[in-house]
Amino acid sequence: MSNILQDFPILLVEDNKHDVVFVKRAWRLHKITNSLFVVPHGEECLKFLRHQGKYSDSEKFPRPGIILMDIRMPVMDGVECLGILKKDPQLKSIPVIMLTTSKEEIDRIKSYQLGCNTFIQKPVDFENFSNAIREIQIYWTMSELP
Repeated sequence: MSNILQDFPILLVEDNKHDVVFVKRAWRLHKITNSLFVVPHGEECLKFLRHQGKYSDSEKFPRPGIILMDIRMPVMDGVECLGILKKDPQLKSIPVIMLTTSKEEIDRIKSYQLGCNTFIQKPVDFENFSNAIREIQIYWTMSELP
């Protein structure tokens, strides 16, 4: 299957190791060819995107084409990180998909107000989680990316 997503890496911002394993399994299951980078919270996300600290090598840590970001994380949560990211002229064009297990409508509203592109409820079982990853791939394959 030809896929415009092949051309760029994806950054997963997720502190839950169980969810990271689910995403990596779904990546393999659906034969998603994009490189997947993982950081544990919003502060690390910003360092990755700005090539700071251990992420200073932009060849080794390239700019992602999409960010998948959990909302609830320690150190800096996804909503705070999204707000900072969307105010940065060099980073604001990167599409952000917010992921959460929360059913709180306020999380959805705040994420959209701050500029997220899509908001996805994380299913708790692997089959549904895998299907959500597949839907993300299909959605962005069919969308025009900046």
